[in-house]
Amino acid sequence: VQLQASGGGLVQAGGSLRLSCTASGFTSDYSAIGWFRQAPGKGREGVSSVRMSDGRTYYMEDVKGRFTISRDDAKNTVYLQMNSLKSEDTAVYYCAADRTRKAHPWGTAVPLFGDVWGQGTLVTVSS
Repeated sequence: VQLQASGGGLVQAGGSLRLSCTASGFTSDYSAIGWFRQAPGKGREGVSSVRMSDGRTYYMEDVKGRFTISRDDAKNTVYLQMNSLKSEDTAVYYCAADRTRKAHPWGTAVPLFGDVWGQGTLVTVSS
């Protein structure tokens, strides 16, 4: 297992959860690490990512101001702190990483392709 995701669960609207994505190797082995999510009946969408070379962070519009991505290189872990959760945040969240930097269409909010994937972790927000 190269990426191990954890931290999902059931939370009430307005609550918080923190997801963790731990790499079996070094997070510095990757060019970017982040999160996708897929809600029931919907397509996959990029939620947030961090560029490992300089720490630049990216967020989809719907989570800006509520979610924060961070990294702990000593623990080879990337976190997604999710605050002020809404029912529409309910989804399976997938940790993913890029081994090499990729080109993305202009305006891509979360420039993460996903060369490597972790298992999904379910986040359920009750209203």
